[in-house]
Amino acid sequence: MSAATNSNESYCTFTLASDVTAGGLPSEEEIAKQLESNDPKIKRHALKAAIMAMLGGEAMPRILMQVIRFCINSDDKPLKKLCMLYWEVVPKYQEPTSDEVLRAASGGQPVQRKLLPEMILVCNALMNDLNHPNEYVRGSMLRFLCKVKDEEILGPLIPSIKACLQHRHQYVRKNAAMAVFHAHRLHGETLIPDGPELVDAFINAETDIGARRNAFLMLYNESEELAIQFLAKNLDDVGKFGDGFALLVLDLTRKACRRDPNQKSRFVRVLFQMLSAESPAVSYEAAWTLISLSSSPTAVRAAAVTYTTLLNSQNDNNVKMIVLERLEKLKGKHSKILQELLPDILRGLSSPNPDVCEKVLDVAMALVTSKNVAEVVTTLKREVGKTTQENSDSSEEKGKVYRNMLIQAIHGCAVRFPDVAESVVHTLMDFLSSDGGMQVIIFVRAIVEKYPDLRPAILTKLVNTVDEVTNTNVMCVCLWILGEYCETSETVKDAYDVITEQLGEAPFIVQAKEKKAREEAAAEAAKGPKMVTKNVVLADGTYATQTVYSEPKVNPALDNTPNLRKMIVGGDIFLGSVVSSCLTKMCLRASDVGLDALTVKSMTVNSLLTMCGIVKMAEVTVSAQKSSLADCSERVTLCCRALLDPKANAILKQTLLSEGKSSFAIFLKSVQDKEGKTKEESKDDSVSTQADDLIHFRQLKSLTAQAGDLDLDDGSDLARATGYADGNSLLTNELSHVYQLSGFADPVYAEAFVTVHDYDILLEILVINRTPNTLANLTVELSTMGDMKIVERPQSHTIGPLDQINIRASIKVSSTETGHIFGTIVYEDASTQEKGYINLNDIHMDIMDYIRPATCTDEVFRSMWAEFEWENKVAITTSIGDLIEFLDHIVSSTNMNCLTPFDRNEKGSFLAANLYAKR
Repeated sequence: MSAATNSNESYCTFTLASDVTAGGLPSEEEIAKQLESNDPKIKRHALKAAIMAMLGGEAMPRILMQVIRFCINSDDKPLKKLCMLYWEVVPKYQEPTSDEVLRAASGGQPVQRKLLPEMILVCNALMNDLNHPNEYVRGSMLRFLCKVKDEEILGPLIPSIKACLQHRHQYVRKNAAMAVFHAHRLHGETLIPDGPELVDAFINAETDIGARRNAFLMLYNESEELAIQFLAKNLDDVGKFGDGFALLVLDLTRKACRRDPNQKSRFVRVLFQMLSAESPAVSYEAAWTLISLSSSPTAVRAAAVTYTTLLNSQNDNNVKMIVLERLEKLKGKHSKILQELLPDILRGLSSPNPDVCEKVLDVAMALVTSKNVAEVVTTLKREVGKTTQENSDSSEEKGKVYRNMLIQAIHGCAVRFPDVAESVVHTLMDFLSSDGGMQVIIFVRAIVEKYPDLRPAILTKLVNTVDEVTNTNVMCVCLWILGEYCETSETVKDAYDVITEQLGEAPFIVQAKEKKAREEAAAEAAKGPKMVTKNVVLADGTYATQTVYSEPKVNPALDNTPNLRKMIVGGDIFLGSVVSSCLTKMCLRASDVGLDALTVKSMTVNSLLTMCGIVKMAEVTVSAQKSSLADCSERVTLCCRALLDPKANAILKQTLLSEGKSSFAIFLKSVQDKEGKTKEESKDDSVSTQADDLIHFRQLKSLTAQAGDLDLDDGSDLARATGYADGNSLLTNELSHVYQLSGFADPVYAEAFVTVHDYDILLEILVINRTPNTLANLTVELSTMGDMKIVERPQSHTIGPLDQINIRASIKVSSTETGHIFGTIVYEDASTQEKGYINLNDIHMDIMDYIRPATCTDEVFRSMWAEFEWENKVAITTSIGDLIEFLDHIVSSTNMNCLTPFDRNEKGSFLAANLYAKR
């Protein structure tokens, strides 16, 4: 905090409770009378009121002498503390006369500050406390002196402060070291020029951890060479000096090595020693310091080992995320070293927080190579198995999200390294009936297409597990895979038998008796368990209360219905269409794979009966998919014609049996190309300078070039110096958030730079004094409209002539609704004593300032859409005629991200896309 520049400026470093202001503050006369009381409670209440009044702008000159007379020698500890607070806010200097102010304003001799005569008595009281026999009174007074910035007050107290350095109690010595540091930093050459030498002798003889740390802090800031010499003498004992001392050593290391890189060798030993410190803060800072100073493999490996140790030993999720961020930065330049520590990084998956697990997987997947992929996949499979254990705590807390993340990671490993695909696909197929079944079946579908050698084993496994699938979407993909890739007589026959067995015989309509039984079972289940309480006699003859819970019995007949039939009977029209298509493909392929004509005919007849039953179900059943009836009828009709009409068979057979697989292969290739293109764009491998480019030395150029000829390097030099080397996009983005608050002709010009981060708004207000006079007590008073609350209000400042200052204000946002920020600048001209007011322009906070484009998986998007349960149809009239162009316009206008992949070259009249953004 800078020193006060005029008598009106006060210091405020505390907060008082508002009980003293209840009913209004007492007058100066009442406070003075209460201070004369012999009751310490009344004195404390009066002194609190005086402090509050002075903070509100009241002068209260009579109170100073009353405090000196009646409070300064009191032994009451709370009253002594209030006295210290009073010394902070009380004016310590005489007010300048009007003649002195006018003389200074006209360019004459500046105003000389004169200490109040009463402050001599205050200094005497402060010295008495510094020499007090109670060590805690001494220590609290030394702490108070660290807030005093006046040379006239500190000067007489310097001998007593020095004497406290030799006190027997460590509390006094610790605060005395800080008082010496404070005095030397403010008035070192005049008050205590021998401060560094004094503290150097003190630290060499000191044994207390806190006092040694404060003394080293003084040497670190005031005499760096003495600090380095002390550190060199005690390198082996740094670990015994405490965490605070170690953090100061790390700060000293960074400061010294950045100024002089040749100093690194002096600190390497202590850095490696701190990596194994017991304090996680010290080891983390030591690892970060070591990496910032050295890029050698030994240093990076030691720092990475420290990071992984912190990752697995700390319980705080914030610490884990910070450590993972550091590991992610190391990954770019030192990936080979991190690959050695990959098993330790994967141990971070034991965290119960899904965000931490997601970050661990992101870091780990970028480090997977052909050498360690088998070990990584084994770890991931073990983690997937843990999520299915009933007594697993991680399964309860992380659940479906964590399982999906693991399955995606295994999928990525299998796609990049085909050798492990066979070992993971069978394990994952056991989870088709779990929450992550959709991720598993998508992975299986890609593996079946990419690796034909694995198809027989996968199809056999899928045929055996299809009866366990309970999710409709997963069942659709399973049926599509069986219909497309069953290409042998055994697989076709087995798959057909399993599907027809699961479907059962038509009709697929709920019968009246069955419907009534279901309603009765649902009613019984809705009643819940019954609780019966009764008294029983135990074996020892005592009485006890026994509570029995009885649940309704489940009708076993309903549970024996296969899952596929349940879905069809439940009115899933789309699944019925998929079943019809799957059975049709198997019947068409049956004759080509060597099945006899009788079997083929039997399969065809059964398939036709099943398809007729599905259409009948679609017509009768009332469900949410009733609008799909026309599509289902058309699709089933096409399948029936392909099985019954030879001409239609000849036309449609090739299309039904091969076009689906070829289209899916093209889709997989496009996805792979898109991912590869994204990775190439993310890599910053562009060559900034060619090896054979000329090197320009500005100092060696001719005088003619310096005199005014065009220098081609000026543009790049300015770009590197200002930080906008990659174009002016960053600068344009920043300038778009700058708001002019006042006019150019106003005495005070102000503009604000607005930064929005989640629920916080930070205002950085630039205030420029455009007058030749000093402006005192300048305050930016802000107010808000909407769901916004000002957390940190700007403080008062004094600005010199034609000077400028940056003021910050924090605003908390409770919702994403539109809001306004408005305010006024209030100031006082120091020369004319006139007050001025400037009304500021409003700052309009739009909802678009809070929205950021983001990405999520299709499953997460569907689950969120279903959870919100809202859908608004908006009719739009636009002059844009192209669908893709209109989509780009919507994406740019709403600041959202399009999740649906599309081809810009394709033309059509219908487009469905998912857009996603978050705060």
